[in-house]
Amino acid sequence: MWQPASERLQHFQTMIKSKLNVLTLRKEPLPAVIFHEPEAIELCTTTPLMKPRPQAGCKVTYLGKISATGVQFSSGCTEQPVIELWKKHSLARADVFPSNAILEIRPFQVRLHHQDLKGEATVHMDTFQVARIAYCTADHNVSPNIFAWVYREINDDLTFQMDCHAVECESKIEAKKLAHAMMVAFKKTFQSMKSDGRIHKDSSSEETSQGFESDDG
Repeated sequence: MWQPASERLQHFQTMIKSKLNVLTLRKEPLPAVIFHEPEAIELCTTTPLMKPRPQAGCKVTYLGKISATGVQFSSGCTEQPVIELWKKHSLARADVFPSNAILEIRPFQVRLHHQDLKGEATVHMDTFQVARIAYCTADHNVSPNIFAWVYREINDDLTFQMDCHAVECESKIEAKKLAHAMMVAFKKTFQSMKSDGRIHKDSSSEETSQGFESDDG
């Protein structure tokens, strides 16, 4: 069938357009993306904060220290120094808070942790070498709650002095426990020093312990 040239051209253009529609991938326009400012988020922990572990040892009130006279220390040698420390502490009690402390007795070393007024944190710590402790006792007439020990303090010029330290415990039983713990610490320290060769093995415990006496009642 004969068609005019104009119709044949139009028919050809229609076929080409239909083929292009099939072969061409038509992509839909992407949706508009709207960015929002992030909202403030409050971060909360799901677990409670860990409380600090309580300090090991016995809670005491440190009465202070005073020079102790003599070389040989035996029963009653701390009575007069403790009386003087007790008087000073009693006079100051009306004006200042008693000092909180934790006394920790272990082999080789005794630690006195001075705490803040709330008794929650250690402000500073005093350490005492067990081998330098000459005497300790919990037997005092002024108060049965007082535990005291005589310590050999070495000065910078290598001279030494004997000081009596005292603490007030919460009860008489606590004071007795400290005296017993000090004796146990000394025995363990002596055994360790002997096994390390710092003490002659032929020395008896009585000969070595004559520089240390304990009266735990």
